Amino acid sequence: MTYEFDFSGFGLYAGMLAHGAAVTLGLTAVSTLAGGLVGIGGASIAAGGPKWARWLVASYVELIRNTPFLVQLFFVFFGLPSLGIHIDEIQAAILAMTVNLGAYATEIVRSGIDSISRGQVQAAQALGLHGRQVFRYVVLPQALANVFPALLGQVLIVMLGSAVVSQISVPDLTYAANFIQSRNFRSFESYVIITATYLLMSIVLRQLLNRFGRGLFAGRAARSSNSSSGNDGLPRNWRTRLMWRGARTLPTER
Repeated sequence: MTYEFDFSGFGLYAGMLAHGAAVTLGLTAVSTLAGGLVGIGGASIAAGGPKWARWLVASYVELIRNTPFLVQLFFVFFGLPSLGIHIDEIQAAILAMTVNLGAYATEIVRSGIDSISRGQVQAAQALGLHGRQVFRYVVLPQALANVFPALLGQVLIVMLGSAVVSQISVPDLTYAANFIQSRNFRSFESYVIITATYLLMSIVLRQLLNRFGRGLFAGRAARSSNSSSGNDGLPRNWRTRLMWRGARTLPTER
């Protein structure tokens, strides 16, 4: 049995495919910004917030990381209206993607915060910074620089995972392919085209974000310590909690 490839009729749907790709990239951009902020906030709380807040963040992360994204999407789109919260399919897709990325980003950024050595904190304190200033201007920039490759990988995973938003009629790239193959019955060709498109978008987006990251975090990456504690014997996360709560010096320095 031979199969004859036929891409001749796809020119009629070029505009629809381009629109679908634009929707996919738009969803990724918005959810990346919002999810990144959620991740930074969640990691800050996980590293040094009050116990009840750390418990909430940990519960959120475990819930999202151990449930399928499609279920999360359906919960947002079909479940929230039952609670009186009505949103359209685009808003539901952005919310679900943001919540999903935020959970993974929280753990990624938290690991970056834990990688910052005690010496960096001491140097900032010697310059007169304290509490949240140390965290904002010293710890967080270096933590983000350390984990930027992992964050970039997670952004690409979210973009590729966004293909399932077509299940709630979001007109993304996968939705366009489903529509086209239902009209011309050329399923193989339709999915070859969107596979190549997703591949191209992933490669281009990775290159752009890598270049952006090199410029943004140039010289800011801190060398990770092989030890889980500093010379003072305190676990690294406890030093971060002291910074978060406003302590000017570590206990051994008083």
